[in-house]
Amino acid sequence: MSETKEYDVVVLGAGSGGYATAMRAAQLGLSVALVEGDKVGGTCLHRGCIPTKALLHVAEVADEVRDGAHIGLKSSFDGIDMNALNSYKNGVIERMYKGLTGLIDTRGVETVHGWGRLVAQDTVEVNGRRLKGKNIVLASGSYSKTIGQTITDRVITSEQALQLDYVPNSVVVLGGGVIGVEFASVWASFGTDVTIIEGLDRLVPNEDPAISKMLERQFRKRKITFKTKTMFDRVEEDANGVHVFTQDGKQFDADLLLIAIGRGPATQNLGYEQHGIKLERDFVITNERLHTGVGNIYAVGDIVPGPQLAHRGFLHGIFVAEEIAGMNPKAIDENLIPKVTYCDPEISSVGLTQPQAEEKYGKENVEVAEFNLAGNGKSQMLGTTGFVKLVREKDGPIVGFHAIGARMGEQIGEGELMVAWEAFPEDFEGLIHAHPTQNESLGEAILALSGKPLHTHN
Repeated sequence: MSETKEYDVVVLGAGSGGYATAMRAAQLGLSVALVEGDKVGGTCLHRGCIPTKALLHVAEVADEVRDGAHIGLKSSFDGIDMNALNSYKNGVIERMYKGLTGLIDTRGVETVHGWGRLVAQDTVEVNGRRLKGKNIVLASGSYSKTIGQTITDRVITSEQALQLDYVPNSVVVLGGGVIGVEFASVWASFGTDVTIIEGLDRLVPNEDPAISKMLERQFRKRKITFKTKTMFDRVEEDANGVHVFTQDGKQFDADLLLIAIGRGPATQNLGYEQHGIKLERDFVITNERLHTGVGNIYAVGDIVPGPQLAHRGFLHGIFVAEEIAGMNPKAIDENLIPKVTYCDPEISSVGLTQPQAEEKYGKENVEVAEFNLAGNGKSQMLGTTGFVKLVREKDGPIVGFHAIGARMGEQIGEGELMVAWEAFPEDFEGLIHAHPTQNESLGEAILALSGKPLHTHN
């Protein structure tokens, strides 16, 4: 018989959703086992958000150096030292990993290393050991989808892209969503010839159409080629690289093909279905309380249908820990989860797009205001173009915030608050945005929405 130990909460997976659940549950005085076969921190810390953003920072610096003469800086871009870059990137990951594991240990969470599997409605087995939980939280995360393609040295996903020790001369990026445009942006800054292939009619198709239009304009300026409404057919490899064929008969040749068509939920062969968990397209179906409808089993993060974002998983984890502890937390409104895409120019958004608002309230009951960053001093210094767009219900609250431009991801905090707190433009009367900051652009957009724009033409 394998040893069985009992806990208040057993968490299967230690990514953003799993470790947040574990830490908050322990903080609330519950006994917790956190099961992870790889490293605590999951995809986000080791193979996703953090390393990707480290690369994007290097890309930003590369562009600054390359264009230094425009601001009187004598500089030249002599290329990328990939060994030094990877050392920098891995150093960031390692420092954050040490900090996270230290925090988890000090909270009294028992971390169990090994690949766990649900073997009963209240039991996870790992390394032949059984962990019985009064509550089970499924947090097994996601993987890069490959549309049936075999991953090779030349046909890669984001995970392999983050480990490259050279800068490719040319890349075809399959997918114009968040992951695709971020890697396209990095490689373009490094000097790579990039072509994006996207099946839908625009890049970043989940964003407001005006955002997509501006991103496409800026990518054209950056010599990033993209083909929308173009479906992938097949890829062939030879000694010269990859040959990507699309369904309209076109061929694209490059050193690498990056498959960036999104992430799938990692739920197979973990015992979920055998113990009554309902799966649809491999996603775990829950109610609004993130309960699976089976025993005391909850699910968080990327395996639950919705935007696959690390901070969403983190929010799920805190919610479920408090739900288990009997605190009856407020149900999460997925519409209020902020999104940032870290390409150049950056995109940030929260709430409804203009088409979504028009569908919900009727076209005649939606008002929109935009402020162009051309009128913002700090954005001028940064040499960026873009805008802030606010969407409101007519005579009602602001229901959508959308921004594009260098570093505009940093403005998402106020955007989230104005949408989540159902702010009216009048609520900002008597408040001022500090000068000269990019944050002023939000204030200007609010003035425009109030019908009294100062730095824009009526």
